[in-house]
Parts: sequence; C-alpha cells; structure tokens
Amino acid sequence: MMDSRLESGEGQALAEAPAVEIREMQSEADATAFRMLNEEWITRFFTLEKKDREILGDPEGLIVARGGKVFIVLANGVAVGAVALIRMEGGVYELSKMAVSPGLRGLGIGRTLLEYAIERAREMGAASLFLGSSTKLKSAVHLYESVGFRHVPPEDLPPMPYVRADVFMSMPL
Repeated sequence: MMDSRLESGEGQALAEAPAVEIREMQSEADATAFRMLNEEWITRFFTLEKKDREILGDPEGLIVARGGKVFIVLANGVAVGAVALIRMEGGVYELSKMAVSPGLRGLGIGRTLLEYAIERAREMGAASLFLGSSTKLKSAVHLYESVGFRHVPPEDLPPMPYVRADVFMSMPL
C-alpha cells in the first residue's frame, strides 16, 4: 500500500532522499503502484489518454510479456517510483511511464531510477532508447538531457501515441 502523503503529494518534501531499492515488477501490487504513480503525474498536467489506460491497465501483458521491463522503486517497502522499458523492433526500447511520488521529487530518485533503467537496457542488449515528453515537464526534460538523451525530430522515432508529446529524444547505447 502506498503512503497516502507520498501518493497525494501532501506535506513537505523530505530534506534528503530515503534509501531506495529498485527491482523488476513482481506482483499485482507492483502493477497497481505503477498505474497509480503514473496516473498521478499524467492527470496533474494532462489528460489520461487511451494508450495510457491500455499500458497502465496491463503492464504485464503489454510490456513484460513482449520483452520489456517495468522497474519499481521502493523506499521503506513503499513503492515511490516506476519506469518502463518497452521493447520495439531492432533493439530499440522506449523509456516510458517514469514517475516518482510527488513528495519525493527533486531528491535524486528520478536520476537514480533513470540511470538504473539505462544500465538494464544495456544489459538487455538494447541498441538505443527513445522517449516522448512535454515542454510542460521542464525538470524531466532537463534530467533526460543530463544523462545523454538528445533531442531529435519526431519522424526519427517510432510513432508516438500521446497528444501531449512535443519533446522527442533518443540515446544510442
């Protein structure tokens, strides 16, 4: 179960990041945390789209069973972050659905999770990663840039199903 303060974003952010563990999605509770963490940020800034509902409703079938991974960040046993690597053709993976609990943003958990996902993608034999983001998510875009993602034209990437996507980035591995 998620800590209601972390889930809702109420209260002040902690002064420093708690110790975290990152692991692959293992249970229905993890799948629920993946959905809830992502629904929080998406509905805060945008509208939940059809593709969001599909992927968040069945991460096992639409990501894991197709050769991708979903990673969950735990702090004191509570899911506080998540990200997915969605397998595409030719060794290309989409970095997608990255989320950190509102009360823990800005403490480095997102960077730790992103670096972890990049390293796992390399281990999986990925040739490159790509993502779609939004100019509304300035901190996220800056984080992606800081680890080596570069802006590319949308036509250089697989089709992006999200209306909100107006930033397109890629990273060769």
